[in-house]
Amino acid sequence: MTPITLKDIEIYPIVEQQGAFFKALEFFPALGRERLDENSSWLQPHYIDADGGVVLCVQGFVIKTSHHNILVDSCVGNHKSRPTRSFWNMMNSDRFEKALAAAGLTVNDIDYVMCTHLHGDHVGWNTRLENGRWVPTFPKARYIMADRELAHWTAREKDNPASVPWITDSVLPIIAAKREQIVRSDFAFSETVQLMPTPGHTIDHFSVLVGRPGADVLITGDMIHSPLQGKYPELGMLADYDSPQAAQTRRKVFDRFCEEPTILCATHFPTPSTGRVRRWDGGYKFVAVD
Repeated sequence: MTPITLKDIEIYPIVEQQGAFFKALEFFPALGRERLDENSSWLQPHYIDADGGVVLCVQGFVIKTSHHNILVDSCVGNHKSRPTRSFWNMMNSDRFEKALAAAGLTVNDIDYVMCTHLHGDHVGWNTRLENGRWVPTFPKARYIMADRELAHWTAREKDNPASVPWITDSVLPIIAAKREQIVRSDFAFSETVQLMPTPGHTIDHFSVLVGRPGADVLITGDMIHSPLQGKYPELGMLADYDSPQAAQTRRKVFDRFCEEPTILCATHFPTPSTGRVRRWDGGYKFVAVD
C-alpha cells in the first residue's frame, strides 16, 4: 500500500468494501435518465456499472503523523444489524483489519478516531462485539465528534431507537465508555490537522484538512459521493439532511481548492479515490494525481 506523503505525514486508505450498492437513479433522485445517459461515456464502467449502479467505496483513512495515528471514519463494522441494507447487515469480514495491518497498525495503535458524521457506514468500527456487549474497538483512542452532529443523532435515538440502530450500537457505547471528545466542526486538532465544516449531507458534517498550504490533503467524508456531484454540484443524494446546503458546501469547497495542488481523498469514490479538483463548464472535474 503506497501512502500519500506530506513531509512527516502519511495518509493510508482503509478500504472495507467496494461495489454498486445502489442504483444511480435512486441514489441521486434528481439525476434523471437523460442526464445519466449523456454522461455514461465518462462514468462507465468505473463510476457507474453496466446495470446503472453507482460504484461506491466504503473506506476510512489513517493519518500517521510524528505524534499520532488518526483514523478518519470507521466504515460499517462487523456483526451490526442493518436489515434495510443487506450488503451491510451482519457483516463478518477481516478486510478492514487487514487494511489497517497493511498501514502497519493494529486497533491498539489508533490514538484518535474522527467521525466526519454519524451515519452507519462511517461509525461501524467504532465498536466491536465482546461477550455480548458493544465496546470501543480502539481501546486507547479518543473519538472526535462534532457537537451539533452528536446532539442531533442522540436525540433521534432517544425518540426512536429502531430508526437509528448504528447510534445505539456504535456511538452510545463510546459515550458510555467516556472515550468521546466533543468539538466544534471547525476544531483545529493541530497545526497540520484541521476540521473543516462541510454541512448539508448531515447537520454538522465536517471534512479533514491535513498538511500545510501548497502540500495538503482534504479528506472529504460525505461532502461528495460521486464525480457526478462535481459536474453537477446541486445534485443531492437520497440520505441528505439538506441537499441545497450540501450543494452550497460543494461549490464553496471546490472554488477554494480548484486552482490549488490540494489532493482530495474522496471517501466514497471507487479506488483510486484521490484527485485534484478543477473547473469544468459550470461545475468541477477530478483529475488524477500524478
